[in-house]
Formats: sequence, structure tokens, C-alpha cells
Amino acid sequence: MERATEVATTVEASVESLVAVLDRARLAQSPAVPPAQLRVLTIVAGNRHTNMSRLAESLGVVPSSASRLCDRLEATGLLRRVADPRDRREVRLLVTPAARRLLADLRERRRVALADVLDRMPPEAQQELVRSLQAFEAAAAGFRDSQDGLRSAG
Repeated sequence: MERATEVATTVEASVESLVAVLDRARLAQSPAVPPAQLRVLTIVAGNRHTNMSRLAESLGVVPSSASRLCDRLEATGLLRRVADPRDRREVRLLVTPAARRLLADLRERRRVALADVLDRMPPEAQQELVRSLQAFEAAAAGFRDSQDGLRSAG
């Protein structure tokens, strides 16, 4: 177990470096969008049937907090609220074309920033990193699935 703890410490340090690279890419974006608002846009862009309660659940916040985030995004023209055609009492959240461009630009900035760092690594190390990340992702999928089961059972 001691070995796993050492690996975990190394992974944690690497993740902090990764987050720093991704944050630099986010902060270089103009206008800068706070992380919580970016998360809202990402969630809504990924599911066209998102309403306020689903968004709040995804964020792990109360609906009033999710609503305030949406108010800010709506004021900047990145989010729209529309009546759900299936149930007029429901309000569906939609990202605007400006938000789609912003998210695409951010993804591209992140890819460029990551590529800049990866270019500093030897090709063998890059391939080893890919294999290791794939193995980690596979292991984490089982962990995520078991956590989701615990959440839905509670």
C-alpha cells in the first residue's frame, strides 16, 4: 500500500501541473469566464434537455444558486432560458452560438497549451503517458460506476 500512496502523491502533483496549464489557457481567454460559469455552459451544451433542477443536481447546488449562475450567463448573452415545448411549466436552458464559440475556443486553447508541454517530452514518454492515462481511466470508470450506485441508492 505504501507504493500506491507514493504513486498517488506523484499523480496529485502531476494533476496540479495539468490544472495550472489548463487554467493558464482559460485565463488567456477574453472575456474571461469564471470556472463555475464555464461548468454550467459545459453541462448545458452537453445536454439539450437541461432544466434548472437537473443543472442544480449536476452542480451539487441548490436551484437558487444555479439560477443565479444562469442569470449572469444570460446577462452576458451566453445562455438562454426557453419554455420546454413538452411541458410549458418547465424552463429549458440553452447555450447561445456565442457560448458554443467560447467553449470551442477554450478547448482549442487547452489543446495548444497541452501540446506545448507534451512537445517537451520524448515521444516514448508521450506514448507511455497515453497508455498510463488509458489504464487510469479504465480503473476510474469502475470507481465512478460504484460511486454513482451509492449516490442513487441514498
